[in-house]
Amino acid sequence: MKNREKELKAFERLLDVMDELREKCPWDRKQTMESLRPQTIEETYELSDAILHNDEHNVAKELGDLLLHVVFYAKIGSERGTFDIAQVMDLLCEKLIFRHPHVFGETAVSGAEQVVQNWEQLKMKEKDGNKRILSGVPESLPPLLKAYRMQDKARAVGFDWEERGQVWDKVKEELAEFHAELDQTLSDPTDAQARAKAEGEFGDVLFSIVNAGRLYDLNPDTALERTCAKFRRRFTYLEEHTIRQGRDLKDMTLAQMDEIWDEAKALEKEGKL
Repeated sequence: MKNREKELKAFERLLDVMDELREKCPWDRKQTMESLRPQTIEETYELSDAILHNDEHNVAKELGDLLLHVVFYAKIGSERGTFDIAQVMDLLCEKLIFRHPHVFGETAVSGAEQVVQNWEQLKMKEKDGNKRILSGVPESLPPLLKAYRMQDKARAVGFDWEERGQVWDKVKEELAEFHAELDQTLSDPTDAQARAKAEGEFGDVLFSIVNAGRLYDLNPDTALERTCAKFRRRFTYLEEHTIRQGRDLKDMTLAQMDEIWDEAKALEKEGKL
């Protein structure tokens, strides 16, 4: 109980600070929901970075930044007379209780998989909920995440492979179709229609790869982010190593660059990069 009192006191302090800022700070007073939106997106990515780097101190810090934005939006809503922070929390609690009948009701579930299925079905029943399965996936999501979430939502209502290994036949099929369209594009680079078809088939390849990752419990966004970080480390090593030698990457052969790249990989395996 003492800890809960501490939490409530801290949240009340945040609300008081927000009231002060909105009243006395010219910058905070000027903000609107529209002006805050890009910063909210940025803060979300900063939280994502902290999580990927397993930096729990910054996870706490970035969570605080996101919480500030939640309180900020609610403050603007209360000024407009449309909603306030109490309504935000009440709506959240009502949704969580409604979508967890196995916790707050008498429904029995066999495991996490059934919880997800029930969640999607319950969303469809909500009066102000999404009327279509995929309408709950924001259009502004980055495409990789969007593909993953769309597939995940379709899975929740049974639209999925019977055996996950079947996905590899689909990946091969999409690759073959992409190669066929790519050959057509290469035969006439000025053919805009062929290029558009090749791009569409390439999208299908990516979509099938995302599907494969999902089926094997591998998040494609996290996986690609880690690969990007790995590439950054190795390429930065290559660049800095070259600079120390008084050389320029533009003047080096691919074989020379590969040699330094392999050094970076070796150091990485040893935990020295």
